[in-house]
Amino acid sequence: MSEVILRGGTIITVDDESSITTGDVASVDGVLVRVGGNYTPTKGDYSIVDAEGCIVMPGLVQSHVHMCQTLARGRADNMELLDWLHKVVWPYEGALTRADLEVSANLSCLELLSSGTTAILDMGTVHHTDTLFEAAQASGLRATIGKAMMDEEDPAIPPGLQESTKESLEESQRLCKQWHGRCADRLRYGYAPRFVLSCTDELMQESVRLAREVGARLHTHTSENRSEIAEVKRRKGVDNLSFLHKLGFSGEDVCLAHCVWLSEAERTLLSETGTHVLHCPSSNMKLASGYAEIPELLDAGIKVSLGADGAPCNNTLDAFVEMRLAALLHKPRVGPKAMPASMVLRLATRGGAAALGLEDRIGSLEVGKRADVIALDVTSAHCVPMSDPYSTVVYSAQSSDVKHVIVDGKVLIRDKEVLTIDKARTLRDAQVHADRVFARL
Repeated sequence: MSEVILRGGTIITVDDESSITTGDVASVDGVLVRVGGNYTPTKGDYSIVDAEGCIVMPGLVQSHVHMCQTLARGRADNMELLDWLHKVVWPYEGALTRADLEVSANLSCLELLSSGTTAILDMGTVHHTDTLFEAAQASGLRATIGKAMMDEEDPAIPPGLQESTKESLEESQRLCKQWHGRCADRLRYGYAPRFVLSCTDELMQESVRLAREVGARLHTHTSENRSEIAEVKRRKGVDNLSFLHKLGFSGEDVCLAHCVWLSEAERTLLSETGTHVLHCPSSNMKLASGYAEIPELLDAGIKVSLGADGAPCNNTLDAFVEMRLAALLHKPRVGPKAMPASMVLRLATRGGAAALGLEDRIGSLEVGKRADVIALDVTSAHCVPMSDPYSTVVYSAQSSDVKHVIVDGKVLIRDKEVLTIDKARTLRDAQVHADRVFARL
């Protein structure tokens, strides 16, 4: 339908005034035309979606996920980062066939959309990145995706992930040309060198140059784990962020996952350059890496957003889990007023939109923006009574409360039924392919 109206909900706009209102949220041809009040359809081609008893809000935006890893859910528990990579995740990724990756991507899209995430920044594996784009295209998810780039000569990198600098850059350029701006700009490309220890200086520098030629994002991991940081300093002579900045890998188009262990100089660098920090609290705690000091980063004017990371280091792709943990994690150290619910929801919506370079299009419900909207059924016992809708969303609501999902004005989930993905087949295929991958390993 060209005209979609979510009717009769409590609306959290996440606009500059943090407005809360009631009524209808309407879109025409994917663009929001009404937020609040009563809306009368203007075209014969319209659909009314019942949002009575719901909180209607912007779709959640996750700025760091790995759809390629979802078949490894539960396979890499009780490890720290470098062992986790070397013993499980890299061998797993190196063993993935195109068919395996297709199933992993479909499962990821199903989980993300069902739990209210409407847009992502994703880092794939080294090969078969087209399948990630194809899954996002078919499901309706808004996605910025990049192939993982890994050209460093390192015996820890399995043969299935080894590539030359030339191969890595050429494949990234091909993918960018093929997918960047597709589906009315719902699909975009992001250059994604994996992290300093797996990439040559040339690869990092060329990625910066090529991304900026076409306006693509830059996405990598940094300062997640103390062992990683020590090894970077041993090889490069400086800290992670200082080294990345030297290569040009900083700025408003740069997204750095984790940033758990930062020096004061690195915090200043983040603030001065406008570089985005991608906070992944569940992943960082499960891998015993620690956690980024988000209240202090925000106070310093640093841009922050949220992500679940991947299923092997989190076990879910559920943004509601990340919001609740991000809100609670810092209070014992900083105080009960740290990370109020309204701030956390802003990180999970507008913060993520800014990291993707899309804050002028998504992340809040405002007339003229794209219609990426979710509705949460808040009539269940764990959400009643409701006094502050922000508190309800961050502290009480669960992903199972997601009732309707709209991306770019298209209804993808209605009354908890996924309309664009064969759920039963996806779940069945996921178990079969996961078993096959790990049997090969």
